[in-house]
Amino acid sequence: MPKMKTHKGSQKRFKKTGTGQLKRSHAYTSHLFANKSQKQKRKLRKSALVSSGDYQRIKQMLPNK
Repeated sequence: MPKMKTHKGSQKRFKKTGTGQLKRSHAYTSHLFANKSQKQKRKLRKSALVSSGDYQRIKQMLPNK
């Protein structure tokens, strides 16, 4: 059986936390900031955790993490 390859796009987007959860960054952070409130922009800066529904799918793409 060949080795599982890491999905390189996922590897760049997700990091594992100390407790084994997956950390992700928010969307809507690249442009059009004039239309967004200061509160929204501040909240988008922080990282978030991957939802439980997506966790299993993303974990398969990262076999070595």
